[in-house]
Amino acid sequence: MKKKTLFIIGCLCCCALPMKGQEQSDKNVPEKWNIKSNLLYDATGTINLGFELPLAERWSLDVSGNYNGWNWKDNRKWKHWMAQPEVRLWTRQALRGHFFALHALGGQYNIGNVHFPFGLFKDLRDSRHDGWYAGGGIGYGYRWNFSRHWGMEAEAAVGYVRFDYKSYECFTCGEFLNNGTRNYVGPTKLAV
Repeated sequence: MKKKTLFIIGCLCCCALPMKGQEQSDKNVPEKWNIKSNLLYDATGTINLGFELPLAERWSLDVSGNYNGWNWKDNRKWKHWMAQPEVRLWTRQALRGHFFALHALGGQYNIGNVHFPFGLFKDLRDSRHDGWYAGGGIGYGYRWNFSRHWGMEAEAAVGYVRFDYKSYECFTCGEFLNNGTRNYVGPTKLAV
């Protein structure tokens, strides 16, 4: 009789405890905002800082800024600054899992004696361009939350950028060659 009574009491105690078999804990989701850095920009020596703020249950706003003002050996220049606001639609909850993004970008640059991959901007190998750019694009990304204070995300985006520039003969003191514009369609953001 005692064993039967203890068994029934044990079963009732288990039933009285809250069960969350299908719910996921939100303990790893940041509640208010994020400060972040893009490791790929860091690898190029570009100082960058981003800020993300949830706007609604599935929406957030990400704003990042980048600056590279360094001179490299052999008078290579890749000086620029950029601002990149982005609105994100999350598939489940803001700051968790998959998201789709729409971003704008703009800034100024002074680039010369640089070899871009895939034959892009070949004239920068022999001249210097100084100007501004603006554009936008769409992207997809994913965020991993390790805790409320640590997370990592990856994002890739494609879009359009218009460059408006003045071209100079050499990298330091060359004569003015011409004004130009260039339209670019391709990757506009890679982030880790």
